[in-house]
Amino acid sequence: MTALISNNADIAFMGPEASIYVFNEGKEDYVINFAQLTQRAGNFLIGRTDEKFNMEALKGKTIIGGRPGGMPQMVLEYILKKNNIKPFEDVEIITNIDFTATAGSFIGGTGDYTAEFEPSASKIENEGRGHVVASLGIESGLVPYTGYMAEKSYIKANPETIQQFTNAIYKSQLWVDEHTPEEIAEVIKPQFKDTDMELLIQIVQRYKDQDTWRKDPYFEKAGLDLLQNILDSAGELDKRVEYDKIVTTEFAEEAIKNIE
Repeated sequence: MTALISNNADIAFMGPEASIYVFNEGKEDYVINFAQLTQRAGNFLIGRTDEKFNMEALKGKTIIGGRPGGMPQMVLEYILKKNNIKPFEDVEIITNIDFTATAGSFIGGTGDYTAEFEPSASKIENEGRGHVVASLGIESGLVPYTGYMAEKSYIKANPETIQQFTNAIYKSQLWVDEHTPEEIAEVIKPQFKDTDMELLIQIVQRYKDQDTWRKDPYFEKAGLDLLQNILDSAGELDKRVEYDKIVTTEFAEEAIKNIE
């Protein structure tokens, strides 16, 4: 977001919550979401045993969470509250471990559970150090976790560029939906040179199974409503922002209409 609003980038890919914060700060040339990519949180709850899991089991336990105010932590807290579990009261959450060190801390004996993204989730499971007991993406619902956005002035001045960009995203979404995890892993392998091919296939399969990626770039109002519910629940929302202020579906609609 810093790069975007300082004119060091024209288009940015990030969590749409950032656009809400910018709008609420009163920036005149605020940021508008024009294409959504993912529709679920991409992290998983890892336990120490391959148990028949339910959320009630978390009471009295310790979870390695994320940074306070960060989206992964806010989603975790939202899920807990949704299941009548009070964060930091009914369950202890450790929030001061660096993102890159949570998996290692869990393997080293810290906590009863840890919330991990891939590839850490699959690596822990494959090494027999823990088991995926729940998908936080499924538990939280369809939330616009990542998307593409640009400043209002840039979109107004460059509609053809935004349309071409959205078209490309939609084509890639269609391709991912129509191809197997093996085919997808083969294509993205150069970006993950240090990840074993079998592990990469496993990760893609897990994300496909839970519909992590949208099949089109359309940013739905229900998604923004849920996102703001999550922010509000975490105490990070000053005021709710109207859908039409920070979302445009014009370019997604045009792509969906003209691309097969």
